[in-house]
Amino acid sequence: MLQRVYGKKIKLEGFNNLTKTLSFNIYDICYAKARESQIEYLEYIDEEYNSKRLHEIIKEVTSIINAKLVHVSTQDYDPRGASVTALINEWDHSASKPKVGTVTAHLDKSHITAHTYPEHNTESGIATFRVDIDVSTCGMISPLRALNYLIESFDSDVVLMDYRVRGFTRDTRGKKIYIDHEITSIQDYVDEDILNDYLVYDINILSANIFHTKMMKKRLVMDDYLFGSDTTSLTPKERKQIREMLKVEMQEIFECHNI
Repeated sequence: MLQRVYGKKIKLEGFNNLTKTLSFNIYDICYAKARESQIEYLEYIDEEYNSKRLHEIIKEVTSIINAKLVHVSTQDYDPRGASVTALINEWDHSASKPKVGTVTAHLDKSHITAHTYPEHNTESGIATFRVDIDVSTCGMISPLRALNYLIESFDSDVVLMDYRVRGFTRDTRGKKIYIDHEITSIQDYVDEDILNDYLVYDINILSANIFHTKMMKKRLVMDDYLFGSDTTSLTPKERKQIREMLKVEMQEIFECHNI
């Protein structure tokens, strides 16, 4: 099998066994003053990103990375949250129709999972919605192609991303290949227009093919973070206090420790 490795065509000894995994934690943050507004927000965000919506997002991701869905399982939880798990594999471009018995061929198994976690702090009024997404592929398909779409599919105030290439494949001379594409940072695959809206920080271990990127919105437009009719009468002092709370919440999530 001919594969491109760092821009060169290399003949592999069989299938490309490298596993590429992209993991997201995406956070949407808001403020709701009254207890009733907090509950309304949780119900709203839970419905906005229910299993049906997540399923549609996963279908689009599958299309973007040039894969095909094999099986999808969806679940909405009580009281809140949703999960979608999809098995995918690579299109067989040499065949006009999938061959019977090869739909779940074991060598090109890949998957996408999505889980949502709405939560709130009754005392402060701060509510966060977290979605965890994992895209794991092997063969020619790459999860990095779906980066921009996934970031823009949610109100992404803070984004934590991990990308890792696992395992190895061999060329016809028996030489092991541990990565088949050029990458120095996950940022390499994010549109510049998106990056301009975020403070971005990297922690990468190039020798182990491990990449970690954190993103936090630079500008905080207050009206985009207020939920409920009772927030329309906030005083300038209250708005300033809420702005500071929102900034602290985002900073803590971005840095993964409490301030």
